[in-house]
Amino acid sequence: MTKKILITGGSGFIARSLYEYLSNRYFSPLEKNIYCLGREELDLLDAQKVQQFIKEKKFDIVIHAATYDAVPQFTTKDPSRVLENNLKMFFNIARCKDYFGKMLYFGSGATAGRQNWRAKMSEAYIEKYVPEDQYAFSKYVSNEYTRLSNNIYNLRIFGLFGKFDDWRYRFISNACCKAVLKKPITIKQNVFFDYLYINDFVQIVEWFIENNPKHKSYNVCSGKSYDYLSLAKKIVDISEESLDITVENTSMRKEYSGSNNLLQEEINYNFQDINDSIKDLYSWYKVNKNIIKEELFLY
Repeated sequence: MTKKILITGGSGFIARSLYEYLSNRYFSPLEKNIYCLGREELDLLDAQKVQQFIKEKKFDIVIHAATYDAVPQFTTKDPSRVLENNLKMFFNIARCKDYFGKMLYFGSGATAGRQNWRAKMSEAYIEKYVPEDQYAFSKYVSNEYTRLSNNIYNLRIFGLFGKFDDWRYRFISNACCKAVLKKPITIKQNVFFDYLYINDFVQIVEWFIENNPKHKSYNVCSGKSYDYLSLAKKIVDISEESLDITVENTSMRKEYSGSNNLLQEEINYNFQDINDSIKDLYSWYKVNKNIIKEELFLY
């Protein structure tokens, strides 16, 4: 059955990936049924325009992938507005819940607060903490509202990687790009991370489109953790180049990983092997290495 879907976030990593995948699954040649909109097409900070648009279009699914993420090195966004703008965008959509079928949005394992991170964090563990930084707190507040809703679901992300990721500072993409350019890989400080490949992620999102979940929030993660150094070695092996790997700080940061037991109880998803996922990504960057600008590497 054809579904009418709105994806916010425009050309962002998650939105772009979802639009590519879902267009192949749900696109109708008879009508425009999949919208992937950025700020230019729909300003999510304008409550009146958002309500008017959603009320008029009557979407079956709203996927909220937009975020106000002020990375200092690569944006002129005001970091003091992260909390305010993320919450405004979320609630300007959520308040229209009577005019759409279901809303999916993407929380973060960071909601637990960096000081409380540990291996295999469950939903219950994460949700008992109130984080201090603006980004994580915006996700915390959104999740608290989600608990009270009947058609809004929080898909909580930990580490996510794929071909539309920001290679300038996202570790796996960054390391793949450096390997493609035959440059050494530098790790500021080693850490175990729970990484999920975008190809797995979009299929899991499709499950939530097609089904009625039992719970309101889920850790959408692989349930496995890999340290940066091991990942870098995998990438170098795949590249078949003799590249140096440097770890600047030899101490380990706190592990950042989640338990996906709640998710797997419902969907029993078979994740792609991490080695195959990295091979896919490395091959994509090798073919599309024209997008890599060496002077823009963060580290």
